[in-house]
Amino acid sequence: MSKNNYTAQEEQPFISHLIELRDRLLRVVLFVLVVFLGLASYANQIYSILAGPLLKHMPENSSMIAIEVASPFFIPFKLALVVAVFISVPFILYQFWAFVAPGLYKHEQRLVLPLLVASTLLFYLGVVFAYYVVFPLIFGFLTAAAPVGVTVMTDISKYLDFVLTLFFAFGVCFEVPIFTIVIVWSGLATSKDLSEQRPYVIVGAFAVGMLLTPPDAISQTLLAVPMWLLFEIGLVFSRFFVRKAESDGQLPAIAEMPTDLDKSAKGGKKTDS
Repeated sequence: MSKNNYTAQEEQPFISHLIELRDRLLRVVLFVLVVFLGLASYANQIYSILAGPLLKHMPENSSMIAIEVASPFFIPFKLALVVAVFISVPFILYQFWAFVAPGLYKHEQRLVLPLLVASTLLFYLGVVFAYYVVFPLIFGFLTAAAPVGVTVMTDISKYLDFVLTLFFAFGVCFEVPIFTIVIVWSGLATSKDLSEQRPYVIVGAFAVGMLLTPPDAISQTLLAVPMWLLFEIGLVFSRFFVRKAESDGQLPAIAEMPTDLDKSAKGGKKTDS
């Protein structure tokens, strides 16, 4: 009977966690839905803003086209949904933080919360950098590279997929400082080890730029160079986080654990003798 009561006590917290997770996911879905409904009436205007960098470089008397019958209706709404999720990222991260925070130690909470805020801002910064810096150069190059007699008329669906891919690529690549800090803080590598791997990081950044951007040197460089600079910034802040952990007494406490065990073991041997 007591064993059954113990099992029920274990299952109850697990069920309560599932209920809390369900409630927070429902809040996220409802929040995104409300934002989407607010943006739905402006879907065409939002798409026009997104298409601005391409339209500025297209030849005169040319425009974007819609190959599929329902594309002029569905594609703007698809973009509005993506923008709604994009706007809702702070709320989504808050729900995630509120769910996991009770299970973290205080020093972990002091680290995770700034990283969540910084990662959100860096992702937004990557998207803004892609729109205002990368897109004008890419579309200027691609439209100018069209052969004589070829009219540039881009499908709105293909353009949206292309733009969202670049947004995601630059947003994730701008998270390099966060990845660097987490690697150092978790003990997988030290900042000195990562600094020694700098040549490989630079080559890897250009390889990622080659894979995630169109086949031109300009867009590849515009992604690789910021990744390398952000890696250097991550190294600087990772050293700060390590010093902060040492000053808080977290790292010495971990290092002293084996010596405390040895002392207790030695004390036990003396009593036995």
